Amino acid sequence: MDDNNEEKQTNEPGSSKEFDSSLENDNDKNSTEQQWAPNFLTVASPPKFVSLDEIVQAADGIKNMALAHEIAVDKNFKLQRLEPEDDGVHKKVKEIMHRAFWNLLREQLDENPPNFTQALVLLSEIKDSLELLVLPHHTKIRENLHEVLDIDLIKQQAVNGVIDFFHYSHYILNVMSKICAPVRDDRIRELLQCTDVVETFQGIMETIKLMRLDLANFTITMMRPNIVASSIEYEKTKFAEFLKVQSDGLQFTRNWLLKHLDEDKITAASVDANGVKNVTHYLLAEAYLDLLNWDSNPQAETLMLDQGRLLELRDKINRLSIIGSVMLLCSNTVGAPVQGVAKFKKNIKEHLEALLDNVHSNKMLEDVIHNIVLQVKEDVKATLSDVGAPELPAHIENILEGQIMDLVNEDQKIRSLVNMRIRQFLQKIILSQNAIPTQVPPGLSSLQDELAAVAARFFIIVAHNRSVFGDYYQEIVATEIARCKSTLGTLVNENGVMNV
Repeated sequence: MDDNNEEKQTNEPGSSKEFDSSLENDNDKNSTEQQWAPNFLTVASPPKFVSLDEIVQAADGIKNMALAHEIAVDKNFKLQRLEPEDDGVHKKVKEIMHRAFWNLLREQLDENPPNFTQALVLLSEIKDSLELLVLPHHTKIRENLHEVLDIDLIKQQAVNGVIDFFHYSHYILNVMSKICAPVRDDRIRELLQCTDVVETFQGIMETIKLMRLDLANFTITMMRPNIVASSIEYEKTKFAEFLKVQSDGLQFTRNWLLKHLDEDKITAASVDANGVKNVTHYLLAEAYLDLLNWDSNPQAETLMLDQGRLLELRDKINRLSIIGSVMLLCSNTVGAPVQGVAKFKKNIKEHLEALLDNVHSNKMLEDVIHNIVLQVKEDVKATLSDVGAPELPAHIENILEGQIMDLVNEDQKIRSLVNMRIRQFLQKIILSQNAIPTQVPPGLSSLQDELAAVAARFFIIVAHNRSVFGDYYQEIVATEIARCKSTLGTLVNENGVMNV
């Protein structure tokens, strides 16, 4: 029995309907769109005379835009099987229905003579599922499938009581072995060795569901370049439709972007032909970098689809900053015995990553900082023993402990330095117009892989967002600069001084 609610793929893999339904299911897991979308759709009251249909249509457009965006910015995007909550009613009902189906099948096959009613339903469903999984160019497999799983012929066999169920199960498994992803090979081999016919077909149905998901993800992978190429214009169109039903759909975006607009930037925009464009470029970089502070929150409407990713990156970068700070403190305070010891750096990184895994704010850092101190002292002691160095003097250990405890202060000298270096590293990457190598910040080479991974994700988000919403950003900056110059000119005239 096929359960259409079992997984996100409910239509033919790769179809637009499947994508739309998968997005709604994926929201519970990812929560990126679902967390922010309700707020996004109510940031301002819709203008008068906008129909309910228009609002609903705009909301649906945002959902479709979200899926295209997910695929565009996440190169590892995959549909995942939707699992009901362990204690949920849905899961209990599904288990009862599945158990009833397979129990009924077993009871009917055990009758004398066997009753094949349920078996025919099962074979018909398997045939339909395999037809969806067979690729168009596999014409011979498809033709053979129609020939062997001829439901009318099988019904005649059932009437005569001569159905060889094991024959059909082995044929189906052989077809599956030819069209499945390699990851399913072991399971298919297990099913070929199974001697219980009901368990075999139960395993077949479970594996087919996974194969449908595999094919959907394969289709996404193959289509991804085209999706990325078209998603920018698609997102522009859908966002424009949304703005039509909002009196001010860029309220929070405006506040976020203009935070760093100052007199120098306004002057720069006045003297350069591309001034507004350049100022917007730098303002956007600074605005994005601000989102990496623990006290930040990506509320801008244009960040809606990336809210979850930005919060995740924010936490990751702040945790790396703490780890990098601890490493520098150990190197400076303990000195030569731990400097350059790869195992020590590896242990510190792994242990602190575990301790910081659930830290999402400076307040939460205060709650775990004592455990961090204990772990660092243990790692230092173990390393000194490994390299044959004397134990750390008590007064040096106390100094190290105090320095690490002080990391809860965001203005602590080492933490502030590491934060600045990471920020400058990311700033160079997102401001760069070319894919040029960027040097890892001094003192943070042990975190090179982690910083590179974070920077790559951050760059993709910023670049894609800039491509989609760049015109809006530039218009916001141009409007504000014009307003500031107009206000300044009026004030100068009132004082009898030269007009600006």
